[in-house]
Amino acid sequence: MSAGWFRRRFLPGEPLPAPRPPGPRASPVPYRRPRFLRGSSSSPGAADASHRPDSRPVRSPARGRTLPWNAGYAEIINAEKSEFNEDQAACGKLCIRRCEFGAEEEWLTLCPEEFLTGHYWALFDGHGGPAAAILAANTLHSCLRRQLEAVVEGLVATQPPMHLNGRCICPSDPQFVEEKGIRAEDLVIGALESAFQECDEVIGRELEASGQVGGCTALVAVSLQGKLYVANAGDSRAILVRRDEIRPLSFEFTPETERQRIQQLAFVYPELLAGEFTRLEFPRRLKGDDLGQKVLFRDHHMSGWSYKRVDKSDLKYPLIHGQGRQARLLGTLAVSRGLGDHQLRVLDTNIQLKPFLLSVPQVTVLDVDQLELQEDDVVVMATDGLWDVLSNEQVAWLVRSFLPGNQKDPHRFSKLAQMLIHSTQGKEDSLTEEGQVSYDDVSVFVIPLHSQGQESSGH
Repeated sequence: MSAGWFRRRFLPGEPLPAPRPPGPRASPVPYRRPRFLRGSSSSPGAADASHRPDSRPVRSPARGRTLPWNAGYAEIINAEKSEFNEDQAACGKLCIRRCEFGAEEEWLTLCPEEFLTGHYWALFDGHGGPAAAILAANTLHSCLRRQLEAVVEGLVATQPPMHLNGRCICPSDPQFVEEKGIRAEDLVIGALESAFQECDEVIGRELEASGQVGGCTALVAVSLQGKLYVANAGDSRAILVRRDEIRPLSFEFTPETERQRIQQLAFVYPELLAGEFTRLEFPRRLKGDDLGQKVLFRDHHMSGWSYKRVDKSDLKYPLIHGQGRQARLLGTLAVSRGLGDHQLRVLDTNIQLKPFLLSVPQVTVLDVDQLELQEDDVVVMATDGLWDVLSNEQVAWLVRSFLPGNQKDPHRFSKLAQMLIHSTQGKEDSLTEEGQVSYDDVSVFVIPLHSQGQESSGH
């Protein structure tokens, strides 16, 4: 997949395809480009990029398609195995309309110079089938655009006003905004959080209507007004790699990392466990021989450990079982945030997992305008298949060893993405431990920040 949109859009009520097992490259699915943005401001695809005065074609060796020059990034989806799989992606130019409410209660679009523009990249790692990931790839950007358009007047103001209509009902309103330290970036964060929530609701309705199930993690990056916003709900990861710096831009959400939140929910609503699970954490699942013994445990209010005497209720299956990437929520799911999973239940029970899952992302803000950017400064976004076998340091080493010697290669970011993929598959000079290969889908974005910094004027 390259710049523009090449994901199949499924209409409301249209049945989604049944999952296919991963394997060799499948026969092409008849994709049609979804309409990402309104009117003539839609992101150009390969077919129409050459008609734009501000674009020049760049051939991507990953897919053999044409990229508009200002996309300035490379991507490989599903390790190039298939365009139809549980990994899905979306990318394009964000054009946010600045609107006014007319006398006849219609939205009036102002002149194009009032547009607020940015760029959007998103990775979705599905589970239980590709349905939720496909829906998210075709829906989330629209939700985000609507949420940003609803607050765009506040985004372009010197300081977000209390009322978007400019009125000052209470004399203390400006002081309130100033004391709270509310900035334009807070409005973008709120728009991302609301967009994830809206998209989750859409996925729930669509999957219920089509009688399908599934969920997906979501990792989104938005370049807007000189800042890069990274929103994560799941276990994909984004890192900033510079010559002398590695900076995590997201953090994985797993049953282990969110143990206290999940335990507290079970404490407040014990009926969610239906008497089948214990919310307490023990170093291992307890056995009958542990009855009466004092063992280590943790509850929702504890970051440390203590001891308790084991009774029969402690022998129930633990709310969170396993360690590290093997940890499972209610013995079923390896992630604690994401989109979808509205119908997901624990095997052979009626216990729902959705109440324990959050669709709200954690948002990290990178002030690109404050960085002294070099041409080799990049953001690497990837699904968990990459990070299962490569550390941040190993990815950074590959970036730093490859880019400086290939500065004149117009395909260097695509080739870097390919190198990262190959390093998870035991190909080329793999950095992984001997025998360590990722059998998961692996999708990667390589985003050079230097091109983003040059376009950070925003309007």
